[in-house]
Amino acid sequence: MSDFAPTLRRHRALLMIAGDSLAWFVSYAIFAMLRMDANLSAVPWVAVTVLALVTAGLHAGIGWPLRLHMGRASLASFSEMILLGLVTMAAGGLVFLVNVFGTWAPRSIPLAAAFSTLVLASWSRALWRWARERDDQRVVNDGAARVVVLGAGEAGREIIGSMLRDPQRRWRPVALLDDDPAKRHRRLRNVPVLGDTTRLQEVAAQTGASTAVIAIPSADSDTISRMSLAARQADIDVKVLPATTQLLTDNVGIRDLRDINLTDVLGRNQLDTDMDAIADYLKGKRVLVTGAGGSIGSELCRQIHRFEPSELMMLDRDESALHAVQLSITGRALLDSQDVVLCDIRDINAVKAIFAERRPEVVFHAAALKHLPMLEQYPAEALKTNIHGTWNVLQAAEMVDVERFVNVSTDKAANPTSVLGYSKRIAERITAAHAAHSPGTFLSVRFGNVLGSRGSVLTAFAKQIANGGPVTVTDPEVSRFFMTIEEACQLVVQAAAIGQPGEALVLDMGEPIRIIDVARQLIRQSGTEVAIEFTGLRPGEKLHEELFADDEPIDVRPQHPMVSHVPVPPVFPDEIDALPVRGERELVTRAMAALCELSEASVASRNLEESPTA
Repeated sequence: MSDFAPTLRRHRALLMIAGDSLAWFVSYAIFAMLRMDANLSAVPWVAVTVLALVTAGLHAGIGWPLRLHMGRASLASFSEMILLGLVTMAAGGLVFLVNVFGTWAPRSIPLAAAFSTLVLASWSRALWRWARERDDQRVVNDGAARVVVLGAGEAGREIIGSMLRDPQRRWRPVALLDDDPAKRHRRLRNVPVLGDTTRLQEVAAQTGASTAVIAIPSADSDTISRMSLAARQADIDVKVLPATTQLLTDNVGIRDLRDINLTDVLGRNQLDTDMDAIADYLKGKRVLVTGAGGSIGSELCRQIHRFEPSELMMLDRDESALHAVQLSITGRALLDSQDVVLCDIRDINAVKAIFAERRPEVVFHAAALKHLPMLEQYPAEALKTNIHGTWNVLQAAEMVDVERFVNVSTDKAANPTSVLGYSKRIAERITAAHAAHSPGTFLSVRFGNVLGSRGSVLTAFAKQIANGGPVTVTDPEVSRFFMTIEEACQLVVQAAAIGQPGEALVLDMGEPIRIIDVARQLIRQSGTEVAIEFTGLRPGEKLHEELFADDEPIDVRPQHPMVSHVPVPPVFPDEIDALPVRGERELVTRAMAALCELSEASVASRNLEESPTA
């Protein structure tokens, strides 16, 4: 069939109409002879032929707007059988009703012919599909990787079909495994189910498979971890399909296959945000991103660029980082265009000058110093960038009436115990203070640890594993909340759309993950034996991170089921001015810690004191 397959597919509609018409003529002839007890001379051949011709014409006419013959449904699929049944019964039923009154032929013939045609047309489609699939399976690449597919559902069917249709024949499915007993005897594209997933090692040895593909897009982290471990024990590679929320279409194929990564074993599904539905506020706007060269800032710029802002301003003090982000977005990085802005947010005059000249309407503030141990040594630097720098950007934004301002914060700002936490909590409060008297929407977003960001635990562990170890973990019980860069950027964009002035928005990131489990997973993926060494918690570091302060509500989710809204008390300019920029680091740290301890009740009391009626 391989020589004729392209021709057949090109003329599918005409061939199918001809085949269905032939089925009608054959059915009418058979039932006309049966009705007359095989007495050919007694059959009203003219009337039967006219009725067959009219019914075949009706069948084609009704099927045309429904695209029955043009591939509306997959060949011989359940959907096509439903559609074929409706068209066939409609055509046969209409002719039957007309013949009841005219009685050109015995009244039972059109109705019986309709059922016969449905059977014949269904079988013709089934045979066509069988021949096509057999043709796909006949072409074998001896060098193709033999594959065991884990999951005999729709995703398994699609991935096997994609492997068989691949012109290069890089994959050869040889077996399916599924834990559902009802699928024990199933075959998909002639690939048999040989048992449940516990038999992976045995089946891999039996079939000579070198790769396992997890074709379960809805699989949770426990399932993926279990199957990944089984694949390693069988000494075969393992691939996985992304979650259904990450697939661009309902159909899956070999291009969607990827290696298992850490996000597959974090224990929760990713935040699913319809970005196109909530990011309309960016279209045609002048948008500025501070810290645009960082991990979060650069991904944020790439996401924002999709929504066609009238101008995207990428601000950073690192010219190399600006070069990289411009290259990733535009494909060129001459650094001679208006979209890159070299500026240090510590310089209030430079920041105000840029805002006055460019007049951004939406601002995402991602610039910050973020490494906890470094800031414990140099707290004044955290004060200058994370606090004063944020204040500078906020003042400039208020000066030009920015419509929306999102400050990127961290979970370390909840009940802070470190310089990083103190500085980011104060930055949240500065943002809330500006929200109180600015016409725009000013708010903050709290992140957990961002997977794959520059300087993250993944980067450090990967480097240590590559060097042969040891992998250093502070404490065997230390845990953290994790999120992907994609989630982080979705939350930032969403925050500007759904947040209220003065709030902090917090993503529900599921249960915290033990750092030692992350280390062990990376070591398992590396396939090498690497020791783990415990170094002890560092100054300012928590054993378990928190998303909410003790006095904050945790279940206020009015807009999105995975996003909590918490109020943030403002801080006052004189309190920021009182923070010591110079001096011993213990003095600077204590001053920031003391400012974080100011409760909402204290804020309310101060507001009362400053009230004209007080």
